[in-house]
Amino acid sequence: MNLKGKNFIILILAILCGVLAGGIVYFKFAPEVFCSKQEENLISPQEAVKRALAYINENLLSGGVQAKLAGEVTEEEGLYKFQIDIEGQKFFSYVTKDGNLFFPQGFDLAVKKEKAVSGANQAESCGQIKKEQKPELEAFVVSFCPYGLQMQRILTEIVQKIPDLSQNIKIRYMGSVSGDRITSMHGDEEAKENLRQICIREEQPERYFSYIGCHIKKGEVESCLKEAGVDEEKLEACQSDKNRGLAYAKKDFSLQDEYGIRGSPTLILNGQEVSEFDFGGRTAEAVKNLLCCGFSKKPDICTEKLSENQAATGFSETYSSENSSGGSCE
Repeated sequence: MNLKGKNFIILILAILCGVLAGGIVYFKFAPEVFCSKQEENLISPQEAVKRALAYINENLLSGGVQAKLAGEVTEEEGLYKFQIDIEGQKFFSYVTKDGNLFFPQGFDLAVKKEKAVSGANQAESCGQIKKEQKPELEAFVVSFCPYGLQMQRILTEIVQKIPDLSQNIKIRYMGSVSGDRITSMHGDEEAKENLRQICIREEQPERYFSYIGCHIKKGEVESCLKEAGVDEEKLEACQSDKNRGLAYAKKDFSLQDEYGIRGSPTLILNGQEVSEFDFGGRTAEAVKNLLCCGFSKKPDICTEKLSENQAATGFSETYSSENSSGGSCE
């Protein structure tokens, strides 16, 4: 890529990631943009997104760099929502249903100020973490992401070694809703597994970590459901009932958008973004210490020492691996 191309992609990424001041940025595709509100002017999701991508590629990118659609187009708040991929950098954007206004990033103005998460209020030390009598550590993941699996492995290790901390840990899932089904960054199979895990978490919580502990080894489903003692009839009913499985997933996705979650895994402690790397990395001991920083009064169980080995990424039958790294899926 030439220098001009690099400058263009830096510019567009800055704009599209919402770095520019002023909140939501829009681009004008047609001179009649403010008059095109008639129902007959609406176009299909595919055509609207095609128009948005064409505008980006023809006017804002150069040097062979191309923006492309990643995943499916959904509807949200009267707009078409879609994910853009520019050289591996992915983020959600919006376009009006007439295809005339493009919003690089949406900000939920109804979100309470104290719940908004940003780099400015990210806790980097134990003293900066908000304290609660009963803290909650939320880990946002997707089930096929190597690093999401790594975090699930860490949290499962914590729960197995210190069961009392299970009530303070909630694994949530990233994704979006299209019609009556959920979507995920790695396709339909991942979306199905996300929903399966969500249903077990919500309706058979006592089986959840047993299933996760088995699934993260080889990615098996049927044998792990049996090993964990999951009621498969109840699970299937949950997955097929939009008032159950889909509703549970929507809550996760709503929190994902509220917190501004972009990568798997991302940790939220007491409503505040935290990074395990500020506490020692992707190890059970580091994440346990991080969680314990959220207590207004640390319980004695926080003194129990856990593994300081880096947890394995991806599916693995062992807890740790010499070749483990600490990335994220975005």
